[in-house]
Amino acid sequence: MTQNLSRSAQILRELIRCPSVTPQEGGALSYLETELTRLGFKVERVTFSDENTPDVENLYARVGSESPHIMFAGHTDVVPVGNAQDWTSDAFSGDVKDGIMIGRGAVDMKGGIACFLGAVEAHLANKELKGSISFLITGDEEGPSVNGTDKLLKWAAEKGEVWDACIVGEPSNTMKIGDVIKNGRRGSLSGQITVKGIQGHAAYPHLSDNPVNGMTDLLNTLLETPFDDGTEMFQPTNLEVTSVDVGNPATNVIAAKATASFNIRFNDLWTGNTVKQEIIRRCQQGAKRSIIRKSKDKPVDFSVEWIGRVSPVFLTKDDTLIGTLSEAINQVTGKMPELSTGGGTSDARFIKDYCPVVEFGLVGKTMHQVDERTSLRDIDQLTAVYEKFLEDYFN
Repeated sequence: MTQNLSRSAQILRELIRCPSVTPQEGGALSYLETELTRLGFKVERVTFSDENTPDVENLYARVGSESPHIMFAGHTDVVPVGNAQDWTSDAFSGDVKDGIMIGRGAVDMKGGIACFLGAVEAHLANKELKGSISFLITGDEEGPSVNGTDKLLKWAAEKGEVWDACIVGEPSNTMKIGDVIKNGRRGSLSGQITVKGIQGHAAYPHLSDNPVNGMTDLLNTLLETPFDDGTEMFQPTNLEVTSVDVGNPATNVIAAKATASFNIRFNDLWTGNTVKQEIIRRCQQGAKRSIIRKSKDKPVDFSVEWIGRVSPVFLTKDDTLIGTLSEAINQVTGKMPELSTGGGTSDARFIKDYCPVVEFGLVGKTMHQVDERTSLRDIDQLTAVYEKFLEDYFN
């Protein structure tokens, strides 16, 4: 079977064989550097550092000097394997069984990188380049996303790089190649609520102030009313409580404090600042209700800490990028893709500040799972879409 692999499938197999679990480079960028250099790209490797985060290697490569300038963005880092014994093949082997390639990163997102590289190789071999193509590849997307795409974009822009459009090769499709182009994302914000109480004996609650009761009042108020009903292009805003903890090993002791972590995904009715204000407003309202704390006349003593940075909501409306990609998908697959803003965040949130950006890659059903996999047919079809897009965009 190995000798029958397409060029893109061969590239993907070699990338899978690089154990590039965040933040390790694992040989993936070195492999890309070799292949891109062979194709005439000027390749630069850049390592960024920051306090309390691991150093991360990144790659930027460009061929051509004219506009239009197409950027392909992606990441070679992958999530951990989990229990290796649960895999039917070695997670870093790129084994092929019955037309399916198995390996960590197969769809998220070494597959997208392999298909774009295969498409670029074919385009350069068959067509005169009428613009520029660049690869912006990070090793930090699955990690803290501090020393990756954000800094690499700033570094490249300071060197004079200007882009006209970008495709991020994240696995955007739901069931088949051509289902979905992601042309935006909801914003994301995480935080932690801390409620202070008064520790005491469980048999004498009147001498204590149970922070669990106060937290219950806050969370009920925070969650009981929807933030909105969604908009034309975005799902409703949703807040999920991801952890509630008092750190109390004793069953007869009322704890001194309780914490709750949350994440909110917000649409274009909100900004990071306005959604923070609404969360605080709701917590303040809940602190005064005393539905669970019936015997307490003072408001709940609480504080909110914002964790990490806000990922802003964005929507790409560029007709040339979306139209050209949609038509390429239609030519190859026979169907027009849906435009979607669903799912979590991606590095497109950084790229939007530099040029129009969309996400289109493989089918994402198995990303982060045991036996992450993609079909050889999907690899070849995605490559064909990318190749058709390059031809049409440059023309």
